[in-house]
Amino acid sequence: LQAVWGDESGIDAENAPEYASVITDVISAEKIRISFVCLGSMSTAWNALKNIPDFRKQVKDFIWSADGTEDKAGFNYNIDREASAKMLKQEIPVKIVRKFGLTDPGLYNYDLIRSIITINTPYAKKISDFFRSDLAKSHEFVYEGTDDMVPVFVHYPDLFINKVAGNISDCTPSDEPGIKTSILRILRGETVAGNQVIKNLPVDPAFYFDDINPAVNEITERYGINEWTAGVLANELHRHLGVFAIIGVKMGIRAREYFNTGVDEFHATSYAGSTPPLSCMNDGIQVSTGATPGHGLLTVINDSIAEAVADFTYLNQKIRLTLKPEIAEKISSELKEISFIYGLDSNIYWELVRKNSIKYWKELDRHEIFVIEEM
Repeated sequence: LQAVWGDESGIDAENAPEYASVITDVISAEKIRISFVCLGSMSTAWNALKNIPDFRKQVKDFIWSADGTEDKAGFNYNIDREASAKMLKQEIPVKIVRKFGLTDPGLYNYDLIRSIITINTPYAKKISDFFRSDLAKSHEFVYEGTDDMVPVFVHYPDLFINKVAGNISDCTPSDEPGIKTSILRILRGETVAGNQVIKNLPVDPAFYFDDINPAVNEITERYGINEWTAGVLANELHRHLGVFAIIGVKMGIRAREYFNTGVDEFHATSYAGSTPPLSCMNDGIQVSTGATPGHGLLTVINDSIAEAVADFTYLNQKIRLTLKPEIAEKISSELKEISFIYGLDSNIYWELVRKNSIKYWKELDRHEIFVIEEM
């Protein structure tokens, strides 16, 4: 999320990770066969086929952003003509996804860009900022919709006309309104149902209790609908509005962003223990990530000093998120103070806990409050 589109400063191809080891790590951790996406040449795919023993067994198809099966003058084809020719002759299916060509001047017109600007997700904001930049205004190519068609095809293949010849599919965008709608759905994170019983949680402030409804718009605008939804569900599960439950929600959402995953996709190990209030963090983690004890994806460590720390493991990667010590100390000190003054059985205690939880939900940005370490 720190990258700036079109800015290649600081990129050092010579010191980039060696592709074969990266691909080997990924396919060794995957339990199902994958689609291998090529947005440029077919060099990496062809070399992986030749040099990585398990690659052929683990890849079910190749999805290639290119100009069709017959266009040998296309840019991506000509980056490595030999690899392109050989990949089109090997036996694993290749699905060639063409650029958007249904309207002139291209895909991203005024209406679509305006719709993207209204979406409150990190990825939509990146695209919105890019289209506002001078770089976009000076580069007509970015409006055409080339590689953009690949994620649309992956999620919504019925929006394309597929001409199949042997193991080669030539996939042409065919439904302009459907494609534009699908782009908005992808940027909103709506390609997979987020809930299992309810369709959506209301974002109308009037739906919520009087003390929190003034914060609804601020929280959803600053942190997105995923954090809001997880926060509401976590605190309903938790049976009171608690600050460490909110910390757990923010931690889980941040871990998902780091790995770019949905729910139920990684294992979490919490060091918050099983003693409140710190252990309340565990409820926030499981709701925001889907890493629940019932799924066997959440482990709570009780044989060490409890800390606002959790490890997250996805494929062969492991990271540790730690709530910054000064924030953890401030929250814990406040809770101890009001507990000492009013006692856990006091209504005033729980009213103050609730008030503090709303305050910290609004104030604490998940991108700023954690230390992230690669393990």
